[in-house]
Amino acid sequence: MTASRATSYRLDPRVKDRLSRRAAEEGISERALLERLVTEGLDTLRYPGVVYRDGPTGRRAALAVGPDVWEVASALRYTDGSPEQRVAQLAEQFGLNPRHIRLAVDFAAGQRARIDGEVAANDAAAEQVRVLAEQRAALMAG
Repeated sequence: MTASRATSYRLDPRVKDRLSRRAAEEGISERALLERLVTEGLDTLRYPGVVYRDGPTGRRAALAVGPDVWEVASALRYTDGSPEQRVAQLAEQFGLNPRHIRLAVDFAAGQRARIDGEVAANDAAAEQVRVLAEQRAALMAG
């Protein structure tokens, strides 16, 4: 991570009040909220159709019309064929237009470390659930 640089902007007082209220609601600093909003805003300008959603694991990038980007990236691992065949398979699987799948893939490629981390976190959670289910079944059988 790079070091922050001091930057000064003047905000409309109404925007500043909204920023302050929202930061207080989320229990974070105004600077942290502003940085998140700018980062997410720049991402959505670069990748129109990608939005950010809150969830149990925090904020994550998602297609406005469908799944989280990490879900598309994860499913991509299990598809075979040429790039276009894989896009077509995922579009059918998710019930989306192929352009939406390409958008998710482009975003994932541009944010590879972040998306790979979200996929890995989901894989780990799924493994914990699998182990617990086996343990529960063994307990109930015994």
